[in-house]
Amino acid sequence: MADIDSRRHPLHVAIENFAHDANIGTVVRTANAFAAQAVHIVGRKRWNRRGAMVTDRYQHIAHHPDVASLAEFAAREGLEIVAVDNVPGSVPLETAELPRNCLLLFGQEGPGVTDDARSVAAMTVSIAQFGSTRSINAGVAAGIAMHTWIRQHADLSNAW
Repeated sequence: MADIDSRRHPLHVAIENFAHDANIGTVVRTANAFAAQAVHIVGRKRWNRRGAMVTDRYQHIAHHPDVASLAEFAAREGLEIVAVDNVPGSVPLETAELPRNCLLLFGQEGPGVTDDARSVAAMTVSIAQFGSTRSINAGVAAGIAMHTWIRQHADLSNAW
């Protein structure tokens, strides 16, 4: 973890966990791949670690009992919260400029980002979709959004 800590990005990722969402492991694994500063789990503390494939040992993970405590953390750390959800009024991720000091916030599979979470976000972005489904898997959406942040802010000379 110390090696990754020496080159982490100021990107934080949060996911709401109200129904033991299986996507949390995927989000943790992807956050590790992009050297995100931390993954924040909002709601239930327990989550299925299998999807993380042991990367949770190398990734900072924080728990917040509710959205209000996540928002307090973000304010203290100078992070802008960006919700990721395909709702009316959202900004297309493909054209959005993500803040460098950013906390990307994802909802769980199905209901998406809660109203409480959307209310503390500085902006909400959506991922363009063209098929018959209304949404993509939350773990996949997290990977796309984190990669967008990487493209906009990371020093790519330090990549593998």
